[in-house]
Amino acid sequence: MTILEEWDDILEKSTKRGQIILKHSTTCAVSSNAIKEYEHYLEGSPINNLDYILVKVIESRAVSNQIAKGLSVKHESPQIIFVKDKFKYWTASHWSVTTEHMTAVLN
Repeated sequence: MTILEEWDDILEKSTKRGQIILKHSTTCAVSSNAIKEYEHYLEGSPINNLDYILVKVIESRAVSNQIAKGLSVKHESPQIIFVKDKFKYWTASHWSVTTEHMTAVLN
């Protein structure tokens, strides 16, 4: 996701399907680990009735900031957010973004 209009669409989609957003920094070692964990989760048996979206925070700073503002969450990177009905149900950041944690919360 790179433009604000995409965020508006994703937020609207959350009224029909859960949306999982991973905010990822391409220059951060912790974020590098988180994206590996996220990809490992997706390679396994992810929940099929959710959409999975990647936001690169440096390349898409305006979108990243709007997500934080719109959901009233502190911006962190890496950060995973579960959005349903335009509401943040769960978020985790930094070393808490693990395959095990995602499985425990989402499955």
